[in-house]
Amino acid sequence: MSESRRNESGKIKLILLLFIVGIAAFFLWREISAAPPEIRLGREIKGISRSTELSFTATDRRSLLALSFSIEQGGETIPILSETYGSRWRFWEPGPKELTRQVRLGVAHQEQLRDGAAELRIEVQNKNWFSSRATLTRDVVVRSVPPRIDILSGLLHVNQAGSEMVHYRVSRHTVSSGVRVGEYFFPGYPAPGGDRDERLALFAFPYGVPADTVPQVVARDDAENESSASFPFRLLTKNFRSRELQISDRFLQATVPSILSHTPELTDQGDLLKNYLMVNGQLRESNRAKIAELSKQTAAEFLWQGSFLQLMNSAVESQFADARSYWYQGKQVDQQVHLGFDLAAVRNTPVEASNAGRVVFAEYLGIFGNTIILDHGFGLQSLYAHLHSFDVGVGDTVRRGQTIGKTGSTGLAGGDHLHFTMLLAGVEVNPIEWWDQRWIEQHILPKMPAGQVMR
Repeated sequence: MSESRRNESGKIKLILLLFIVGIAAFFLWREISAAPPEIRLGREIKGISRSTELSFTATDRRSLLALSFSIEQGGETIPILSETYGSRWRFWEPGPKELTRQVRLGVAHQEQLRDGAAELRIEVQNKNWFSSRATLTRDVVVRSVPPRIDILSGLLHVNQAGSEMVHYRVSRHTVSSGVRVGEYFFPGYPAPGGDRDERLALFAFPYGVPADTVPQVVARDDAENESSASFPFRLLTKNFRSRELQISDRFLQATVPSILSHTPELTDQGDLLKNYLMVNGQLRESNRAKIAELSKQTAAEFLWQGSFLQLMNSAVESQFADARSYWYQGKQVDQQVHLGFDLAAVRNTPVEASNAGRVVFAEYLGIFGNTIILDHGFGLQSLYAHLHSFDVGVGDTVRRGQTIGKTGSTGLAGGDHLHFTMLLAGVEVNPIEWWDQRWIEQHILPKMPAGQVMR
């Protein structure tokens, strides 16, 4: 072979070798620089109860090789889950790229666990040549015993659609508590002047809740254990009125278009009656959901003192929980329950704050029109609707009897009046009790810790 051919062959071999080295270097670089697997918890967890479910997801862009889940406590490792998916060397048999697992934790499933601190550890390995790993840990507390609840109140007499307050004590490590009445929950708060574990919860027996429903105090600890306790309770049932309301075209034209103009999220149905039914039903529920959300903006202290004020010199047009049937052109077209008082006085009557509190809402609110909501603490709030104007804004602190606005006919109102109601955790309750100083002295003040009075 000539010298030139040998040189040419050598060059080809060198190029081929460099190509092979380049390919190998590329794959090596890809393996070295590959991201490690990822681990995501289905939810964050701070504690393990007697039985806690937890899910997690592991992912890798190539494939997973193995995973393990364990709990470390007191120097001991408690295995929970261990899986492998083939061999790292059999690259032609790839493992899963993503998987989700659910585990059950707690002394009901791992007898070795003891109450106290522990660490969750999840480890995932992929099929990378260099076996990239990912580890996720969480410090948790193990609690096998649910919170204790001691009821400190005596027999409670509760009016249907009315309010009450229960005094109770919870054990340490309780993070939330309150009263559950059917599907409703009313949070409890530290009792002013009480010991660190005493709680007070204002609650309602809402209109529409079956009379055989049994209210219970419930408590949850930092490991998500939940316990409940009944308390002495007697429900005083009430008869509520039924009314028929005639709807005129004049009323529809005066109210519905204005409400739609303030509520762009609603779609015009192209018919005045259909729009009214949408407002009276769908928008009403949306407005109640907004009110419930605002209930979270409450102070963990009593901001009020004494009985609440009724609109001065006002006449009652509609009472609490009037069941209304709406008639249009001789046909019944809708039914709703009016959960408030309609109070009428002269046009543009000054509206006074029923008690001391803080403004959490002051703007247009669908069927309620211009609306103010005052927070009085412990989930108790008062609502003033259909206002003509505002004299206060969100964040303002108001005193009992201070003018906050003027009556009007905004929203779904047929004339100038004030729609007023009291709210507990966003649930409408009968204001009559809160207007009555004697009721407050009998139902609220006796449950305050010894020596404590509301400011």
